[in-house]
Amino acid sequence: MNKKFEKLGFFPANIMLPAKADMSKWSVVACDQFTSQPEYWEEVERIAGDAPSALRLILPEAGLSKPGVEEEIAKVNETMKEYADSGLFKTYEDSLFYVERTQSDGKIRHGLIGMIDLDCYDFTPGSGALVRATEGTVLSRIPPRVRVRKDALIELPHVMLLIDDPDRTVIEPLTAASSDMEKLYDFDLMQGGGHLKGWKLTDAQADAVADALTGLTSDAEMQKKYGMSGAAPLLFAVGDGNHSLATAKQCYEDLKKVTPQEKWAELPARYALVEVVNNHDDALQFEPIHRVIFGCQPEKLLDALKAEYPGTYEGQGEGHVIAYTYEDHSGFITIPEPKMQLAVGTLQAFLDKYLAGTSMEIDYIHGDDVTDRLGAQPGNIGFKVPGMSKDQLFKTVMADGVLPRKTFSMGHAADKRYYTEARKIK
Repeated sequence: MNKKFEKLGFFPANIMLPAKADMSKWSVVACDQFTSQPEYWEEVERIAGDAPSALRLILPEAGLSKPGVEEEIAKVNETMKEYADSGLFKTYEDSLFYVERTQSDGKIRHGLIGMIDLDCYDFTPGSGALVRATEGTVLSRIPPRVRVRKDALIELPHVMLLIDDPDRTVIEPLTAASSDMEKLYDFDLMQGGGHLKGWKLTDAQADAVADALTGLTSDAEMQKKYGMSGAAPLLFAVGDGNHSLATAKQCYEDLKKVTPQEKWAELPARYALVEVVNNHDDALQFEPIHRVIFGCQPEKLLDALKAEYPGTYEGQGEGHVIAYTYEDHSGFITIPEPKMQLAVGTLQAFLDKYLAGTSMEIDYIHGDDVTDRLGAQPGNIGFKVPGMSKDQLFKTVMADGVLPRKTFSMGHAADKRYYTEARKIK
């Protein structure tokens, strides 16, 4: 490994790409998207057909609770081995990739693909790790994902990490230098996902990235950006895929229990492939994540919400304002003088308490229209929460620890990371 990266928790990786495949059929959106829209995944199935596709190497989360899930997981693992043994992949050893993603709004998001050392990642609130969660991690969501990953030969990442680089020293210099790199792919993404281009960095460019990342960890940077001297540097904040990264961490920790310590560094599962994006990238927008409750009595739920926070009233006013939709009804409620910083935290604290021990279910939804459509169905209610400014992210995590879970999403569902690159983890 390149020694320049040793203190960063981030490294070049042995990255795999299909040597010969229709990339528009190969690349599919993150598995945790469109969980309440089965028609989306049915269309992905139709588009992919019998062609080699990352769809065959993942399990959309919409199917995690369905009967026969263990058979589906086994089928995924068999396909991973089949693809690897057939020579489908070409491996780019010890590499970093620079990527440009044209989003649905036409803006271009810039990224850097490499791997992180999971020993440098911690999702515990208040952690001083180089790589930290930004939102609360729901521990109950990890075991089902561990079942998918623990026997997998290959990982495909949808994790996106953010760096706080206002001077644009790490990724942005690569944009003008892409002509010096080896071009890897250039294709349209299915289902309105936009366009994706990728290049392999030269050794000199990789060294420059390491130097720039090292600069972001200095005490002077911590003081300048957060007014904190002597604080443990926060280099990478998890923007998307926190539970996937937590799952990789859990699988690695399980392996450590049965592996001599001197062998830990050799475990491929010690590392996880990620995409790094600058929080100051102009194309990066934070979108609120809304809530839909299924199998409830909406009016009874709203009454309980008002009782939980005395003084809560219908309409928009001073405090936390939350929009709601249920069958033949829509409106706003205002919670005055809230104790939490964000409206989503106020709502989630109530929902966690109200839903506990019931048969009601909650889903986390991207987009106002989808929230309204699902919320308006009989027995459901949808809540729309205000968005959070991305400028608040690093300062909040440094000062207060993690945000409430599912606080924000980086862009619309169609703009989420698509599975394209892969890496062996066994």
